[in-house]
Amino acid sequence: MEPPITASHRRPTGRGGGATGRPAPAVLPPSLRAWLGLIAVLAALAVAVLGVMYAGHSRSGTVDRWFVQPTADSVQPPWRRVALGIDFLGEPVGAATLVVIAATGCLLLRRPRAAVFVVAGAGVTVGTATALKFAVGRTIHGDGNLSYPSGHTAFVTALALALALLVTGRLGLGRTAGTLLVLAATLAAGAAMGWAQVALGAHYPTDVLGGWCTALVLIPAAGWLVDRAADAGGRRRR
Repeated sequence: MEPPITASHRRPTGRGGGATGRPAPAVLPPSLRAWLGLIAVLAALAVAVLGVMYAGHSRSGTVDRWFVQPTADSVQPPWRRVALGIDFLGEPVGAATLVVIAATGCLLLRRPRAAVFVVAGAGVTVGTATALKFAVGRTIHGDGNLSYPSGHTAFVTALALALALLVTGRLGLGRTAGTLLVLAATLAAGAAMGWAQVALGAHYPTDVLGGWCTALVLIPAAGWLVDRAADAGGRRRR
């Protein structure tokens, strides 16, 4: 006859994993942390250098003119409609819709930490990009249209990077595969929105680069902070 089950025989719950014994998965994959940290440092340097170079400017710089003269819309139908569609994803309604969809998907997969990461990462990226615009004071088309860095580019890059990190962790991808996925996602999202912003005359090319780098700085930092806070909360509950 088997002895009765006592508290000492129960399976431990594990770190943040509830009754399953599985730890709550980190939103920042451990295999990519060192690489993302280095990229974040270089991106922060780029944001700072470009901000100093173009502080208070109201015209395109030499680097901008290598690509296009961004003083007016430079794209015509049917590509203009494509650019406007991409631009909508960075507008308040489009951006909020994307964030809600992404966060809801995380919750449906029972990943509340991931949902917090998506919302917090997107929010802090947009907020920081907005603050940088006022700090740098670069304008386009006059009338106080602040342009550096591109908030649209920062947002879509941040969301793409956050989702790529979550997919990397979800699928258990190694360093090489995870790095390739993160690079492909951020480059594709940043390039698409960057093209739309420059083609529509909303930003200079260097504004786009600044927005892209802003996301590369803030999303890894947001992921690290969310993981630390969630793990600390889990330890206190135990």
